[in-house]
Amino acid sequence: MFDTAIAGSLPKPAWLAETGKLWPQWQAEGAALAQAKLDATLLWIKTQEDAGLSVIGDGEMSRQHFVHGFLEQVAGIDRVNKVEMGIRNDRYKAMVPQVVAPLALQGRVHQAEARFLRAHTTRRVKFTLPGPMTICDTVADRFYGDRVKMAFAFAELLNQEALALEADGVDVIQFDEPAFNVYMDEAADWGVKALERAAQGLGTWSAAHRGRACKTAVHICYGYGIEANVQWKKTLGEEWRQYERVFPALAASRIDQVSLECFHSHVPPDLIALLAGKEVMVGVIDVASDDIETPEQVADTIGTALQFVARDKLIACTNCGLAPMRREVAEAKLAALVAGARLATERLARAAA
Repeated sequence: MFDTAIAGSLPKPAWLAETGKLWPQWQAEGAALAQAKLDATLLWIKTQEDAGLSVIGDGEMSRQHFVHGFLEQVAGIDRVNKVEMGIRNDRYKAMVPQVVAPLALQGRVHQAEARFLRAHTTRRVKFTLPGPMTICDTVADRFYGDRVKMAFAFAELLNQEALALEADGVDVIQFDEPAFNVYMDEAADWGVKALERAAQGLGTWSAAHRGRACKTAVHICYGYGIEANVQWKKTLGEEWRQYERVFPALAASRIDQVSLECFHSHVPPDLIALLAGKEVMVGVIDVASDDIETPEQVADTIGTALQFVARDKLIACTNCGLAPMRREVAEAKLAALVAGARLATERLARAAA
């Protein structure tokens, strides 16, 4: 059957954090919070396995936010004196920390949850990190004075953690770069180069020690199903061609897998052809609606994508993270994802026969 995976985040249980929010407040602190994070991780590992997913993630249960969860272990950042800044080209405003000194890791960032994830499933595991360009779009620079220079500084730190995650047993390390769909020229110019710096050296160690290489991935979407993103999409017209600007640079890069948003989007499917040679994470689950996809809808989306990507390079995935959703909706969507991938496989078998 087709590989199936989530983009990254899943809803946090009510006993762990506030629900329905991208910046939820934790319900505990100290040792109790650390244990609750792992308990929630175990819950979602089991849920993904029960749904039948072939690649399992931690659901980002230990992170309050997909970017700032990484920044918690980065020195050179003032997290106390936050300032308001426009995010994604002023699509919405947020209070963000400031970079005030040279950036450096203060130690491992995601060791506990990555090793916990690896220890509790025999399936392949994926771990997500924010991409350097997207981090730069989520912090205020008061030190480097140059967006590119700061991006490469973050890329070096991401690379340190990514190499350690590979040693922890992670099979796929994914960098989340929604900023690639906003700053398309910069993404094609230096964003992909910064991404490659973040992924530098991955695959060699695991291939030598585990017999299979750790794969690298980049997730590029049109954002969570929050109101600011929904309204922005309405301004993009009948065809969303943002991917067209960056996909050629990614096709020429060393990144193994590239995601794109497909279901309920206006992305022309033929843009997938620009990723020739890459594995493609095809978004078949809408994250901006509580409606549960039918297996037929998922299989139809996969069938359309197969016109432009080889069967052995297609991974059925969610359009984006499911963090703001209700837990029962996310669970049903995971089940639909796998059922649709199974139906798509059956359709191919019947066609071959």
